[in-house]
Amino acid sequence: MAAQFGRRLRKGAATTAVAAVAVAALSASQAPGVNDHGRQTAADATPSPDASASDGSATGNSPYYTDLPPLKSPNPSPSAGTGPAAPGATEAGIPATVLDAYKKAETALNEAKPGCNLPWQLLAAIGKVESGQARGGRVAADGTTLSPILGPQLDGNGFALIRDTDDGAYDGNSSYDQAVGPMQFIPSTWKWAGRDGNADGEKDPNNIYDAALAAGHYLCRFDWDLSDQNDLDRAILSYNNSRDYLNLVMRWVEYYRKGTHEIPDGTGTLPGNRSDDGAGASPSPSTPSTPSTPTTPAPGGSKPKPSPKPEKPGGGSTTPKPPTDPGGTPTTPPSTPPTNTDTVDHLEDAGTAKLTAMAGDAFTKRISTRAETKAGKAVGKVRVRFTIIGGTDTTFTGGENVATVATNSSGVAVAPALQAGEKTGEITVRATVVGRTVAGLDYTATVTERAADALARTGDAALTCAPGGEFADQVEVKATYKGAVADGVAATATLIKSADDPTAADKGPYFKDADGKAVRTLKALKTDAKGLLKLPKLYADDTTGTFLLRISTAGGATLTVELTVAAAETSSPSPSASPSA
Repeated sequence: MAAQFGRRLRKGAATTAVAAVAVAALSASQAPGVNDHGRQTAADATPSPDASASDGSATGNSPYYTDLPPLKSPNPSPSAGTGPAAPGATEAGIPATVLDAYKKAETALNEAKPGCNLPWQLLAAIGKVESGQARGGRVAADGTTLSPILGPQLDGNGFALIRDTDDGAYDGNSSYDQAVGPMQFIPSTWKWAGRDGNADGEKDPNNIYDAALAAGHYLCRFDWDLSDQNDLDRAILSYNNSRDYLNLVMRWVEYYRKGTHEIPDGTGTLPGNRSDDGAGASPSPSTPSTPSTPTTPAPGGSKPKPSPKPEKPGGGSTTPKPPTDPGGTPTTPPSTPPTNTDTVDHLEDAGTAKLTAMAGDAFTKRISTRAETKAGKAVGKVRVRFTIIGGTDTTFTGGENVATVATNSSGVAVAPALQAGEKTGEITVRATVVGRTVAGLDYTATVTERAADALARTGDAALTCAPGGEFADQVEVKATYKGAVADGVAATATLIKSADDPTAADKGPYFKDADGKAVRTLKALKTDAKGLLKLPKLYADDTTGTFLLRISTAGGATLTVELTVAAAETSSPSPSASPSA
């Protein structure tokens, strides 16, 4: 019978060794080689050196379930409710609401970030490994888990040390963080990565629609293309920084790609093996247990031993009494050595250059921040969070407004490149240390309007017209900036009085407005994606002569075009015959 999530899993080192052998054996037997898409599988793939350099991980590297896919390929079974499931069908299937959440997240990401190529099978694989598909699909109709799914507290005792970042808002723990929900986000990550996947106005890590959409965006940041195995490796490792985790997730991805089917909510198979089995750790995910009732005193006045204290959410037991020496005197437990994060005193700029970009362009310079001790010594392996503040449409590359980056051995964290939006002006990017309260460091970046430094006509035909007529050719120009196409650049076209007087003329050629009235200045013009600007038709009044049309753009580019209005030439009359004598 499958192990229940609330049950304590202490299988010992022997179980861990057996599991490791099983993983190796099944890796060999199931190795799919090259899949249908021509990608190398995780069994043969080697992550690139920077595969996990982006940040700590979505889960805080919490424990995960190590159950492997069945050896037999899944075969789609009849739809839910048609009869008893065949043996193994629940293990191969995915609960209906959970599967729907994965597929909706894939659709949303294909629209928001089409270059990411996120497959729903990746979300399903991570959901299987992290929570057994939300405990076998134990969710309400809106996708919220029937009870919280919490990982163990990350107190450094066999796990990462991540002190509380949410005051217990998500995990109920005001001392340390715990991974939360069916996709097992730690609170500090959910704070910026959370999404509203079921359009109820809330971002709830315990809701499979919200969590699946958040996981999709998390995996698609940094312009990763998940159809490329190297980027796929990077994305998975950023979720949980473990080679074994990468291999296991890829096993489930390949398994689900071969086919799966929908099963009723609440009927999925619960995993039975965890990556930390034998470590003496509490199970994850788990539900808070219920306190037991003390027993009645036994006859004879002897007092019964009290029932064990209730476990904390996530399965972690309450704090035990400190150990005693042989004399019975309690001894002070050894203090936890300070982590790198604990030693950070402040952040310093690490030589960031002036940050300026035109609207729509990527910033060529990146923000660099150095974490230092009080004595000014560099602190490596510390997570620094960069947050874009204020109502701006500038983002980091990949579309996010928050990025978390680990400092290198020199204590420096380099933020992803900024991508300017269309709103111009100054924006602020704040750097803070994850898991430590120190003053943030603010950077200012400036977004200027799109500009052109050169304009040229696309044709060279003379622009002429008879009085009272219309010009046969429309004026078209191309804008460039430093030789490249200048798209989306604001422009103005004015029929001016003279080369020395750029004010609008009051006679001569003109444009027409929507009501057919003559206008000699056009504003709010913009070049198209190819840098081209084609002006409306020009008309002439009865005034003849040479006139000037001046086109100017943001950035200072100008072009003056000559227009001629002249009456048609008439032929000279032939000499009259001489009068007869």
